[in-house]
Amino acid sequence: MPTAHLIYGYIGSGKTTYAQELERTLPAMRFTTDEWIAKLYDEDESHLQDFRALVSRVEAVMEPLWCRCLELGIDVVVYMGFWARTKRDAARSLAEHLGATAQLHYVHCPDEIAWARVEHRNQDLPGNSIRMVRNTFDVLKVRFEPLGDDEEHVRTETS
Repeated sequence: MPTAHLIYGYIGSGKTTYAQELERTLPAMRFTTDEWIAKLYDEDESHLQDFRALVSRVEAVMEPLWCRCLELGIDVVVYMGFWARTKRDAARSLAEHLGATAQLHYVHCPDEIAWARVEHRNQDLPGNSIRMVRNTFDVLKVRFEPLGDDEEHVRTETS
């Protein structure tokens, strides 16, 4: 039975590195929203004005692909943020509807380590990520919905 490995964590927590390692060791197909946006739109920041709509469009293209992989019996690593409980629940439900299992992976580190990673990543752009400023990093924290007590997950601490 294939598995959808759903990657959850805040900005800079190490999700990309974790997802890449998981992809190699399983093996699995990896789907990462930020990488797709960076590749499709490069540094054309005009597309980032309505970032939520951009993310929704990219995820709408990715979803049928990772679902098809599951239907074919291929494990997937899906890194689409999953900051909202509703998105996590929907992805788990979809995977199970397709006859797969869903495993939530929580990647965590202290905020100051996460911010240091983001600053370092900003220096290496363009690449597979999107430029971030500290104010945005702090403001977005209110949108990061904690896991519910009933959400089974694998927790990984990064440093």
